[in-house]
Amino acid sequence: MAHKMNLNPEPFAMIRSGQKTIELRLNDEKRKRIQVGDIIEFTQSETGEKLITKVVAIHRFDSFAELYRELPLLKCGYNEADISTAKPEDMDLYYTPEQQAKYGVLGIEIKIIGA
Repeated sequence: MAHKMNLNPEPFAMIRSGQKTIELRLNDEKRKRIQVGDIIEFTQSETGEKLITKVVAIHRFDSFAELYRELPLLKCGYNEADISTAKPEDMDLYYTPEQQAKYGVLGIEIKIIGA
């Protein structure tokens, strides 16, 4: 397995259902190695259920503000109601502004293998 990532139940379910095809992450040292064609195993943090996906595209940005302007947020796991209130500061829950400035951010476009 090229890469392993844990997800909370809601984003995991959205990937499994095909609603979410782009995973937003910090472009830190671990993720700088991700390339198109790599396999990512996602594990649902509470149940341990696994999904095997293939990276089909990687979108790199300097900030979440840039990412939010460029990527279709519906593919990132937002629903129509969320999109009107979505803002880059949402990611501050997961990554500090200092981390974002240091590493930049990724939109990892994935496809479930076998789907």
